[in-house]
Amino acid sequence: MRSVQVVEAKAKFSALLAAVEAGETVAILRRGRVVARLVPDSPCVAADAFRALWADQDDIDLVMSADRPPEPVEPL
Repeated sequence: MRSVQVVEAKAKFSALLAAVEAGETVAILRRGRVVARLVPDSPCVAADAFRALWADQDDIDLVMSADRPPEPVEPL
């Protein structure tokens, strides 16, 4: 992981983006402390978040409640 100061990041932003596109992670420092990280984008879908849950379906006991009849509404 490469580390650069804010001033250098501002001056070389396009080059840093090219490095990130190539798979590198860049830490941006202010006064020696990391304030941000540029990381390559990794596309994900909502199904990935639930994949582990779906794999353990035997451990899940979900019961759907019965439908209730609609409540009466007074006319206006």
